[in-house]
Amino acid sequence: MSCSRRTQSEREFARALKVIPGGVNSPARAFGAVGGHPLIIDRGEGQYLYDIDGNRYIDFVGSWGPHILGHRHPRVISRIEEALKKGTSFGAPTLLETELAELVAELVPCVEKVRMVNSGTEAAMSAIRLARGFTGRDKIIKFAGCYHGHVDSLLVQAGSGALTLGTPSSPGIPQGCTADTVVLEYNDLDQIRDTFAQQGDQIACLILEPVVGNMGVVLPEPGFLETIRELCSKNGTVFIMDEVMTGFRVGLGGAQQRFGITPDICMLGKVIGGGMPVGAYGGKSEIMDTISPVGTVYQAGTLSGNPIAMASGIATLECLKETNPYPQLEENTQRLTEGLRSAATKAGSPHTLAECGSMFTLFFNPDKVTNYTISARNDVELFARYFQGMLDRGIYLPCSQFEANFTSAMMTDDDINQTIQAAGEVLQEIA
Repeated sequence: MSCSRRTQSEREFARALKVIPGGVNSPARAFGAVGGHPLIIDRGEGQYLYDIDGNRYIDFVGSWGPHILGHRHPRVISRIEEALKKGTSFGAPTLLETELAELVAELVPCVEKVRMVNSGTEAAMSAIRLARGFTGRDKIIKFAGCYHGHVDSLLVQAGSGALTLGTPSSPGIPQGCTADTVVLEYNDLDQIRDTFAQQGDQIACLILEPVVGNMGVVLPEPGFLETIRELCSKNGTVFIMDEVMTGFRVGLGGAQQRFGITPDICMLGKVIGGGMPVGAYGGKSEIMDTISPVGTVYQAGTLSGNPIAMASGIATLECLKETNPYPQLEENTQRLTEGLRSAATKAGSPHTLAECGSMFTLFFNPDKVTNYTISARNDVELFARYFQGMLDRGIYLPCSQFEANFTSAMMTDDDINQTIQAAGEVLQEIA
């Protein structure tokens, strides 16, 4: 199936450019890294997206992760419609907030109490403030290549040395906002041990993605998460897992359940809202009770716990809990990645492939990607050609080599076979 005719998308994107910066409301949607213009989407159905030109695509973006059940799942839509009949927002508590909070506390190992917010960025900002308020310390540790939203103190790049403090990676962020942020290399245990040996009594929290999804899918090496858990406990540092992407995605209890490592706080998003704008942070009661109105750490939000978003999240989590699609998701993802690996090998394309649950990345890089330094060597020009070739064949991939791909429970054997066949054709063309 050819999807190379996209004239209406091109025309409507030109229209958007006149009134929206860059024509998009999030840079992740721009095609700057791959060329051309973004698709203008008309609708989603199950595992497919349809653009305004009428082209159909197998969707490996899934709204950047939320649609593990596919688009417009009947149970989710029904629950949203039921909630919508009662109103859109009240600025007051509803039963739906408690219902979703109970589900999260039941399913996620570290969560005793949870606070709902509206995005992963808001969850990250709030979790950092909470950790600082709880410990009375200022310094935080993050890892190069891990993205935790556009929070000032976390939007940093590494300095010249392993233990140097981060410097702002965007204009508009004062140097002081990142002065207490230490940036380390993911999977480097020596750096972590050295940092805690020198500054352990000053570190309020350590935040990471347990499986990275923002430099491509990067898994923790053996002992990495275990050592972090041990060092945080020993030094009184709050261990924050950013499970905005991995929560309910790599397993019903997230990465913390999959790897058997329990953080003090975790951040959630994407799947928890079933495609609606929802974020959350939760953890031990003694830490969470530091938040206002129980404690003195302030955080608030007019639309937090929005009933429509709560309804969507409840339906999604209930469906995941009852149907347990994870074994089939993992099996399908593995079959897909085996096919992609074989196609890349036959084409002679330098590559590695990483996967975890229903997340995966085909890296155009001959070296196993374990950190940002290695990921930065990916052949982005080759990826751009691969992306465009796949798009022309009806395969919708993330428009960056550094983003995770996602499968959904709706994908069929035919979808997987079509994707593998398309990849084989494209890789041979661009080799």
